[in-house]
This record gives sequence, C-alpha cells and structure tokens, in this order.
Amino acid sequence: MNPKKIKLIENKNLLISWQDGKEHSIPLLKLRKLCPCATCLAEREKQSKTYIPVFSENQITIDEIKQVGNYAIAIFWKDGHNTGIYEYTFLRLIGENSKD
Repeated sequence: MNPKKIKLIENKNLLISWQDGKEHSIPLLKLRKLCPCATCLAEREKQSKTYIPVFSENQITIDEIKQVGNYAIAIFWKDGHNTGIYEYTFLRLIGENSKD
C-alpha cells in the first residue's frame, strides 16, 4: 500500500494519507525513536529495556523528505542524520499503532 500524500503538520507530526482512504498522523519523535538505519538499530540493541532516550529539538525536526523508489521515503533530520529509509509498510505499521 503506497501513500497518496505525505505532509508535515506543524513540524510535530507526519500526516500520511493512504490509497485506501486511511490517514495516520505519526509524531516525529516516534519516527526518530524508531529510525530503521543500522546505526540506530545497533544503538537501541545496546540499551537496556528501561533506557529512555532524550532527543534535542534538532533531532526531531525534519529538513527534507525524499522518495526512495516507490517503496519508501528518506528523512533528513535537522541534526544531519539521514541514513534511515522508512519503507511504506513500516510507516503503515507505525501509523496503525499510533494514536491519531
């Protein structure tokens, strides 16, 4: 399932409108916490289950979003982090599990 539209809302949420008519508003903090890049995955694996990450404003502010093929988007965060490729199936799963 591909999105019809992806839009930033007040630099706090990513609004995704899907082809089936569903919409999800995903908090940017949640997107950053779940960054799928190898570096972030490895860092999360090293932390204990009680670890609570703290992010600065630059780490949860998006500078740019680019489409990757027809299966994902790449998010370029204001702090320079840009290696996470968010596949549409992953974004749909996050959206389904987020409170809109």
